[in-house]
Amino acid sequence: MQKPSIPKGTRDFGPAQVARRQHIFNVIRRTFESFGYAPLETPTLENLSVLTGKYGDEGDQLLFKVLNSGDFAKEVTTADLEIGSKALLPKVAEKGLRYDLTVPFARYVAMNRGTLTFPFKRYQMQPVWRADRPQRGRYREFYQCDADVVGTDSLLCEAEIVLMMAQVLNGLGLHDFTIKINHRGVLRNIYQALNGEGRESDLFVAIDKLDKIGRDGVTRELLDRGFSEATIDTLFALLTTDGDYEEKLVRLLAGFVTAGVEPEGPRPGNGEETEDPQANYRGLTELATVRDLLTASGFKQFDRLEFDPTLARGLSYYTGCIFEVKINNVQMGSVSGGGRYDNLTGSFGLPGVSGVGFSFGVDRLYDCLEALDLFTVTAETPTRCLLTHFDVASGRAALPLLAQLRAAGIPSELYPDVSKLQKQFKYADAKGIPLVLVLGPEELAAGVVKIKIMKSGEEKVLPIGEVVTALTAE
Repeated sequence: MQKPSIPKGTRDFGPAQVARRQHIFNVIRRTFESFGYAPLETPTLENLSVLTGKYGDEGDQLLFKVLNSGDFAKEVTTADLEIGSKALLPKVAEKGLRYDLTVPFARYVAMNRGTLTFPFKRYQMQPVWRADRPQRGRYREFYQCDADVVGTDSLLCEAEIVLMMAQVLNGLGLHDFTIKINHRGVLRNIYQALNGEGRESDLFVAIDKLDKIGRDGVTRELLDRGFSEATIDTLFALLTTDGDYEEKLVRLLAGFVTAGVEPEGPRPGNGEETEDPQANYRGLTELATVRDLLTASGFKQFDRLEFDPTLARGLSYYTGCIFEVKINNVQMGSVSGGGRYDNLTGSFGLPGVSGVGFSFGVDRLYDCLEALDLFTVTAETPTRCLLTHFDVASGRAALPLLAQLRAAGIPSELYPDVSKLQKQFKYADAKGIPLVLVLGPEELAAGVVKIKIMKSGEEKVLPIGEVVTALTAE
């Protein structure tokens, strides 16, 4: 007999785990909706033509491809096999599992452009799949909770992303967090300060690994990619700016001016040319504007917001502000990230539509909450009341009360079998049911119900006609 198993990087979730996950979903959903985002769902499968080329070379390698149905092997020729996988792939696989929720969202916007009201704000809470190497905090199947807005360049959207991130984390009790923010314009200016040596994408990929492999590891990687030691020294001189948010902006500005980096000016609609040098570097001025908008919004947790010039984010479609969130008191990767993308819909025939969004990784949030013992939701069931009985007659007599409890919105169940009272109490305790209502022959004869509060052991007796009212009032 074959031993049952599941694929590596996937997991089963029992009732208690699902209840905890639903708690996370509910906190995120309430936050998204309070900021005006509406729900959306897209298919599990997308055409590979939609997915490929959107995540960079490393991302494309992690796409799960789905074999075509039917005898696809008939389409394959010897010449295809000799050419290699690029020629073979379209003939054997035309679809793939979604890698994230942002690209399917961009595809949806392009397909439904005539019916949407812009700016269009949506949130999406669905699983995604990546053919990655499974490890703690990194799975092949996991849930993302995205919020995106398209059709506006306003930096208010970036500021509200910070507000939503903080609201969710505070709502979950994860108070020791850091929201990191950077801008692709700052990274481009850093590249320009290096006199354009090496490939820009190689630079971004390498410095994004700084917190994982350290300075020595990044240095080795850049040397392997053709950067000189002098250029790498200049890079780290720019990246190691100390101080708070404002101080880093000022010091980077000085570094750009000294290096002769050409100012590109602010994004249209988010500022005008001024004599202030910082205002003419798009990345720096937009980061300063986000800070000012947060201040005006009453944001009080600037100690949790860090401008990090080393933050690059691996996805190739980001063009403006980028974000990443870490929980500081848990050994875990980022639990959230996102950024501005100016033309993601352009590849689907809808150019010039700017968007910005971010995503929470529910599985990593779960692991953090579990590691810090912060879950308050522990029951395996939503049942609030268990009705017990001693024989068939008392079981049937309990059915009207069971129906009344459910009609009043109180999740309840009647123990299905005639069993010893001790076994029924053990069942309630194992499932985390907080109240047990005893309906034995004596209680029924007296027209009362004995209620036991499982957590405290306290007992009280109420007339049957008053039980629903009493429990509804609690």
